[in-house]
Amino acid sequence: MSTFFRHLSEVLYNVLECVGVNPWVVERRRHTFSHREAAKDVNDHQEGFDMTNFYFGSQTEGTTTPGLQSDTDLLFTQNDINIMYTWDDWQQGKFNLLMVREEDTPPQHYLLQKIRSDIPKPVTHTDDPDYVTDSHGRVLYSNMAIVRPVASAWGNNHLRHGPSNSTSEKWDFVASFHCTTLLPEIMSWFTKMQHGYWPSQETLEAARRCGCFLVPVGYPGSPYEDIEWRITPNLIERLLMFSLKMVPIKCLVVLKMLKKQEFLKYIHCKNCKFTTFHCKTALFFTLNRTPPTEWTKCRLIECIVKCLKTLLEFLNQGVCPHFIIEGVDLFDGKLCRQCQLRLKRAIGGMIQDDMHVLFHLESDDLGQRLAALPHELRRYPSDDVNTGICGRLARDMFEQYLKYVRIVCSRLCNNEEDDVYTSLHNKITLLKDLSVNAQATQYDKKYIKFAVKTLISVKASVTSSVCIQHGQPLPQDIWQLYGESLDTDVASSKLKLASMHYCQGELWRAAYLLNEVEFDFDDSVQPVCGCGKTPYKDELSKAFCEYTVQNDSHEQLTKKLALCVRFLREEKFCAPRFLWCEMYRAVGDDVDHRSFAEREWMDWAEVDAKPFLLYLQFLTYRGLGVPHRQLEAFHRLRDIVTSVDKLNQLYHAETVKNLFGHCCELEGKVQVAIHVYECSLEDRPRNNAANWHKQRLRQLLNNY
Repeated sequence: MSTFFRHLSEVLYNVLECVGVNPWVVERRRHTFSHREAAKDVNDHQEGFDMTNFYFGSQTEGTTTPGLQSDTDLLFTQNDINIMYTWDDWQQGKFNLLMVREEDTPPQHYLLQKIRSDIPKPVTHTDDPDYVTDSHGRVLYSNMAIVRPVASAWGNNHLRHGPSNSTSEKWDFVASFHCTTLLPEIMSWFTKMQHGYWPSQETLEAARRCGCFLVPVGYPGSPYEDIEWRITPNLIERLLMFSLKMVPIKCLVVLKMLKKQEFLKYIHCKNCKFTTFHCKTALFFTLNRTPPTEWTKCRLIECIVKCLKTLLEFLNQGVCPHFIIEGVDLFDGKLCRQCQLRLKRAIGGMIQDDMHVLFHLESDDLGQRLAALPHELRRYPSDDVNTGICGRLARDMFEQYLKYVRIVCSRLCNNEEDDVYTSLHNKITLLKDLSVNAQATQYDKKYIKFAVKTLISVKASVTSSVCIQHGQPLPQDIWQLYGESLDTDVASSKLKLASMHYCQGELWRAAYLLNEVEFDFDDSVQPVCGCGKTPYKDELSKAFCEYTVQNDSHEQLTKKLALCVRFLREEKFCAPRFLWCEMYRAVGDDVDHRSFAEREWMDWAEVDAKPFLLYLQFLTYRGLGVPHRQLEAFHRLRDIVTSVDKLNQLYHAETVKNLFGHCCELEGKVQVAIHVYECSLEDRPRNNAANWHKQRLRQLLNNY
C-alpha cells in the first residue's frame, strides 16, 4: 500500500468523522429511530391497528450525512394476517395467505393464495376486487389491495416508487406482511456464510430469527405484476449493518457520495437506476471475502477500492447477485447492459486515477475538506455539523411524538360513543396500563410518559373549559392534573394554564405564569410542532443543538423544547375568544383544500409558543392596566411579524399575524390590522381565519 493511500485514508477517515460518520452520531441515530419505532408501535396499538413498524435505510443505520439528504424509510407489517409457507402454518380464525410459486414466477417473488379461516382449504370464489382468480382457479391476493386505499386517501399527493408509497420525497412508507419461516432461497445463504470472513456466527444466529417481509410490488414487466409479492430480508440486512464497525460504514458512505455525484453521470437511459442498494451489496460481498485485519483506518481508501472492484466484477458479469437471496440479479429491471458498460468504464477510470475523484466530491464539501491544508480546516467547522445532526434528531423525534398525540386527539374528538373527557380518561388509563406491561420496552415507556402528560394537559383544559362555560368553580383535582402536565415542555402546558387563568379573570395569576415562562425561554429553547409543516427557514438554535450533545434523555430535552400551543374546540373557553376563529377558519369550500396532515388539526387553534406568550402578555397587562408591559409585549410581537427571518422560523406564521392584527385592533389601529390580515392571507389564502377578520373590519368601517 502506497504512502499516499495511507495518508489519504487517515485524512478521509477524520474528515468523515467531522460530517457525522462517527461512532457517537451513528449510535445517536440508531437510538433515536428506536424511540420513533416504539412510539409508532404504541400509537398504532392504541388506535386498534395490529401493526409493527420498522425504520430501515441510511437514517437509522447511520450511513448518511447531511449532504446526502437521505430519505426515511418506514416499513409496517400487518400482524393480523398469517402468511403460510406450508399448510402446517395455517391458523384457525386468521386471515390466511399461502405463498405459492410457478416455474415461471420471477426470482424473489411469490403469489399469495387466499385460504379459508375456518378450515385449511383454499377459497374457491370471491367477488372482492382485491383478489384475482387465475387460470388454475386459485383466488390470489392483489398487491394493489394495499396501494389503492393509500392512493385514494392521499389523492394528488400520492407518490409510488416500487413497493413504497409517500407524499414527499423525504419519506417512503412500505406496507408488508411478515413471514417468519426461513425460505429455501434464504436458508442456503446461512450455509454459504460459514466459509466467509463476515458476518460472525453470533450475527448469523440472530439472523435466523428474523424471517422476511412480503412487499406489494411485482417483477417489472411481468404479465402478473399486480399479483406478485417480493420477498425482502430487511431485518437481516439491518442486523448486518448494525454489526459493522466504522471503516466499513465510512466505505459505504463514500460509495453513496460517488453514486450521487459521479456514477449517475453515466446513467443515460431514462428507466435505468444505479442505487445505494447496489453499493451496499458490493460492500457486503467485499466484507465476506476480506480478512478483518484489512479493515483499518489507514487502509480506508484501499477498502473503498476493493468495493469498487467488487462492483466491477458484477458489471463484467452483467449480474449483481443479492447478498442473501439466491438467484436474484439486482441489475435486472434497474440497469441496462449499455449503462452497465458505461459505469464499468467510469469505475475503472477512478481506480486507475488513484481515486483522485474523491477530491471533487461535493457532498458535505468532502473534496474541499480533503484538499484543505490543516490551517484551512477552520473554514469547515466539524463541531457545528455533528451538533446540528444531534439537534435535528432530537427535534424530529419530538415532532413525530407530537404527530402521534395529535392523531390520538383527532380520534377522540371524532368518537361518537363517548364525550372527549371520557375518551381522554380512557386513553390515558390504557396508556398507563401499557407502560407497566411486561412486554413494554424502555423506548415504549418513554413515549408513553410523554403522551400521557400531553393528554393530561388536554384533559385539564377540557375540564376547565366546561366549568368556565357554565360558570362553575373548578374541581379540586384539576390542580393535580395541571401539575402533572406542566413539564411536558418549557412553555406550552404553562401557557395553557395561564390562558385558563386569563379567561377566568385571574389576571395576576396569568401574569405570574407568563413571567415564569418568559424567564425559561432562552436562546437554547427550540420550537417544535407535529402539524406536518416545516418552517420556511428550517434552522435550529445553535444553543439547542449544543445542549442536545450533552443531554439526550427525554427529561432533559423537554426542558429545551417549546411545543406549539394547541386548543381543541372542547377547550375553547380556556382560550382567548379571538382564537376561537382559528377553530372555524374554513370559508366556503376551504375544507376540500386541506392536505392529508392538515385534516388532523385545522379544526383546532394552534400557534407557536413564543408569539402566543407575547399575545397573552399583551392581553393580560392590558386587563391589569399596566401599559408599559402591554406596550413592550406589543413591540416584541411586532418585531416577530415584521422580521422575515423570524417569521420563516414559525410553524403557524399566518396565525401569529392574526394575533398581532388583533393587538393592532385593540390599540385602535384598524387600518394597520387590515393590512396585517392581508399579509396573513398572502401566506395562506385558504383555511385562514384572517378571511373572517378582514371581512369583519371592512363591514365595521363601512358602517361608519
